[in-house]
Amino acid sequence: MSTLTFQGAVGEVTGSRYLIEVDGDGGAHRLLLECGLHQGGGDADAANARPFGALAGQLEAVVLSHGHLDHSGLLPKLVREGYRGPIHCTRGTRDLLDIMLRDAAFVMAKDIEWENKWRKRNGKPPVEPLYELEDVERTLALCESHGYGQPVNLPGGTTLVFRDAGHILGSAIVELGIPSGGQIKRLVFSGDLGNPGSVLMKDPEKVFDADLVLMESTYGDRDHRPLDETLEEFARVLAEAHADGGNVLIPAFAVGRTQEILYHLSVLYHEGRLRQQMVFLDSPMAIRVTELYHRARKSLDSEDLKVLNIAASGDTSRYLPILRLTRTVEESMAINRIHGGAIIIAGAGMCTGGRIVHHFRYNLEKPNTRLVIVGFQAAGTLGRQLVDGAERVRVLGQDLAVKARVHTIGGFSAHAGQTQLIGWAGAFRNGPRFYLVHGEPGTQQVLKAALAESSIEAEVPAYGDRIEI
Repeated sequence: MSTLTFQGAVGEVTGSRYLIEVDGDGGAHRLLLECGLHQGGGDADAANARPFGALAGQLEAVVLSHGHLDHSGLLPKLVREGYRGPIHCTRGTRDLLDIMLRDAAFVMAKDIEWENKWRKRNGKPPVEPLYELEDVERTLALCESHGYGQPVNLPGGTTLVFRDAGHILGSAIVELGIPSGGQIKRLVFSGDLGNPGSVLMKDPEKVFDADLVLMESTYGDRDHRPLDETLEEFARVLAEAHADGGNVLIPAFAVGRTQEILYHLSVLYHEGRLRQQMVFLDSPMAIRVTELYHRARKSLDSEDLKVLNIAASGDTSRYLPILRLTRTVEESMAINRIHGGAIIIAGAGMCTGGRIVHHFRYNLEKPNTRLVIVGFQAAGTLGRQLVDGAERVRVLGQDLAVKARVHTIGGFSAHAGQTQLIGWAGAFRNGPRFYLVHGEPGTQQVLKAALAESSIEAEVPAYGDRIEI
C-alpha cells in the first residue's frame, strides 16, 4: 500500500509538507508534496533548521501547489542538502519562485550578517543560512512547469494534474493518481483555495472525484465579510486618516494581496473617493510581482480588468497615477519625511521584517496613523501582536508605544471562507476521506463540526501521522 506522512502544516497554517511513498512499478518511490517554510516565532526557526537528512537524496520528485513561501520556501534548503530531481509546478508558480526565493535568500543573508556580528561581539559561534542564492539558482533550474489540466507522469506510475485554485497567480489544486494496493487511488490537495469574492483571480475549480482529500482550513471557522462592505470600511479608514492628517500603513503580502489592494485603490481613485495624494509601494519584491501580474494579465479575471479598461491594451498609465514605486533604500527612507497624507504599502505582510518595520518607527507612536491589516497574521508574529491589541511592541531594538489606530480588514482575504470550503468539499462524490490541514487547532475543530453538519466526516491529523492512501 502507498502511504502519506504529514510533515508540516498540521496544527498550524504554515510549513506545508507531505511525504508520499508510492508502492508501484516494482518498488517504493518517494514523492514530496509541498516544501514550505514555517513562519512565526522561535519554534518556526527551529523547524526550518531541521535537516531533511537522507530524504533529500531519496526523493524522486517534488510537486508544488503554488509559490507562497509557506508552501515553497524550503525548496532551496532541500536542494542544498542534495535533492536533484524535478520540481513540478505551474508556469505562474515558476515565475513567482524566481522572484520570491531570490528575495528570501537576500533577506536571509542580511539577517545572518547582523546575527553573526552580534554573535562575534558576544563570543558565540557564527550561524549558517538555511540556503544561499546559488541554492536558489539550482532550485529554479529543476523546476518543470505545466499548464492547468495537463496530465504529467511521475515516478512509480503516479499521475499529476493541476487545476486552478484561484488563490494567486499560478496557484493550483493538485490531483494525484497513485498506485496503491493494486488500484489507482486519487489524492486531491486543495492547496490554498481562493476566495471567489476577491478580484483578479478566477474562481477555484470544483473537483468531483477523489479517494483522499487534503483540504486547507485557514479560515474554516468563519466567513469573510462581503466585499462591498469591506471596501466601504477600507474607504472610510482612508478618509478618516486623511481628515486626521496621518499616514496609512499597510503591511504588504507581496504576492496577491498587494495587487488586490492596488486594484481597489485604483477604483477608489477613479471614483474620486481617494483623498490621499501619494501611494507608495515600498517593497522591491511586491513591485516585481506586480510587474509580473501585468505581464501575465491574460491569466487574470478579464471582467475585473475591464473595470479599468486595461484588459485588451495592457495600458496601465491611468491605473493609479498617484502610485510611486520605491525600489531603493534611499527612496524608502525619504518616505519617512512625509508626516501625513500618504498611503504606504510595505513588506513584510506579517510585519516580521522588511521595510514596514522601519515605517513603524516613524509612525506607530502617532495617534493620527492608521495601520490597516489586510491579511492573516500567524501566531508569534509582530503583526499578530498588533492585531491582538498590544500597547507596546519591540521594533528594531526599540520599545514603541502603539498609539496608531489598528484596523483589521479581513474581507480582502484570498482564502476561501467556511461556507466556500464546505461548498468545495461538498462537490466530491462517493464520500472521500477528508483531512484538514493549514489551520490553527481551534479553527480546524470548528470546520470539522461544520462539515459534519453537511454529512462530511473529516479528520485533523497530527505531525508525523502516516496514513494509507
